[in-house]
Amino acid sequence: MLDGKRLVLERYVDFQWHSGFAKSQKQKSIRSLHEMALLEYGVKNPLEVSSKSEDPLGVALSSFNLKFVTKKGRILTVESAFQGSKVFELGGPFLDIFDFSPIDAKRDARLKSHGQLTKFSFFGVDWDLEPKTAFYDWLYINALIKNENLIAMVISRDGFTDIEFNPEKSINCQARSAALFCALYHTDRLDFVLQSRENFISMYAGRVSDPHKPEQVRFLV
Repeated sequence: MLDGKRLVLERYVDFQWHSGFAKSQKQKSIRSLHEMALLEYGVKNPLEVSSKSEDPLGVALSSFNLKFVTKKGRILTVESAFQGSKVFELGGPFLDIFDFSPIDAKRDARLKSHGQLTKFSFFGVDWDLEPKTAFYDWLYINALIKNENLIAMVISRDGFTDIEFNPEKSINCQARSAALFCALYHTDRLDFVLQSRENFISMYAGRVSDPHKPEQVRFLV
């Protein structure tokens, strides 16, 4: 997106990494990251969005924990819905994954044994692989907007992190999706972009019609 039009502003921060797989080590790294975000960019109220977060809100907003109810009454986590919607050259979508736990959904062997990913298909609606994060963002934002108790708390944050996200290995990021939700909320665009898939996709090319000046929401990696 062009400067002045972007909804999410990504910043890379050098911070002290605490090695080890223990949750406590991850949380030390998160504290270090947030300290540097304050020093370098003035982010005063950041939120770690992951199961490693020390803030219950960040844990609740993890794609493993964030749930939504479909029109047919099924309760899905964002992670299971995302993994179960994948379509590959040789198969998919594997709809039974919708009912799996998030960790089992992510680790399902079929996701690595059916060729290249070709698209996503969610309840009969297909999503292309481009824009790259569109389908994941759409799932996440639709889930979050159905959790009103979380919205009031998340919109006051001025930065979002995900200590597990590695941009060299992953494309989708739950912290970025949370930041995008807040940007759309604060610029009164949520209703418009959720009216249709076309409206939602339009914002990735900077084509969202809006009379307000877009705000920049810091996203820290």
